[in-house]
Amino acid sequence: MQKRKLGNLEVSAIGFGCMGLSYAYGPATDKGEAVSMIRSAVELGVTFFDTAEVYGPYTNEELVGEALAPFRDRVVIATKFGFDLGPIRGLNSRPEHIKQVAEASLKRLRTDRIDLLYQHRVDPNVPIEDVAGAVSDLIREGKVKHFGLSEAGAKTIRRAHAVQPVAAVQSEYSLWTRDPEADVLPVCEELGIGFVPWSPLGQGFLTGTIDAATPLDGTSDMRATFPRFKPEARKANQVVVEFLNAFAKRKKTTPAQIALAWLLVQKPWIVPIPGTRKLERLKENLGACEVELAPGELREIDNAFSRITVQGTRLPEVHMNLIDR
Repeated sequence: MQKRKLGNLEVSAIGFGCMGLSYAYGPATDKGEAVSMIRSAVELGVTFFDTAEVYGPYTNEELVGEALAPFRDRVVIATKFGFDLGPIRGLNSRPEHIKQVAEASLKRLRTDRIDLLYQHRVDPNVPIEDVAGAVSDLIREGKVKHFGLSEAGAKTIRRAHAVQPVAAVQSEYSLWTRDPEADVLPVCEELGIGFVPWSPLGQGFLTGTIDAATPLDGTSDMRATFPRFKPEARKANQVVVEFLNAFAKRKKTTPAQIALAWLLVQKPWIVPIPGTRKLERLKENLGACEVELAPGELREIDNAFSRITVQGTRLPEVHMNLIDR
């Protein structure tokens, strides 16, 4: 497995997003199968695992802690704070809350340090300098190694980085979600910050395995509420899948591998974190490291996507309102 740097933090070129094993994309995976999946990723060379307290909530961190306990010194664990999970849900990045969450996450993850601690969403009620200061305190105490931000805008990134160096910014980024390209990726490059695309496969859509008729369980699959995943939008967005299928067939590879290889070639400090519940998909995703895209092929991909207007926003309005822009 190739390695990349997020700031000064070395990780595998492709990480593993653990959320979907417990939450968001249908009923939780059987615990034994989920532990086995995470451990298979380690054996295949993955060293970077992403979770958060809100996934479950709590159950995903517990799963990751159990699965990675035998390999703790071989892996990098990223988790997140930023939500109030009490009776009244909302954002909460008050310094005292950050420290409480970190202590609870350490217990669930069965570890004495969090390698990368992200603010999950920017809290407009707490100055980012106070957030960075709280994480800086945790770093001085040895409980956290590196600081990250999720779905933060360029100005917020600069302000946070001035107080405590930011190792990584995590935002949705893929062939059909290009928002970070305008402002966030340039500031990351300028400041030496790594970038971690979540949903690098478009919540599964870019793999070519989802169409307008694919059933989505409205009680356990968040995608059922996403505008892009409404049946009419999925039907309109099949043009994306048709292009990727045809391109991948010519390359004797798969749409998922093309989508991940495209991200990897954008910058050497980009580390996507696809998730999966199937071993064959895990192996397929990791195989993207071996897929080479020539300059002419990259131009072909960019030209094709420049002519495609993706239907539907990437998240529902309630989620989009939490994003720092």
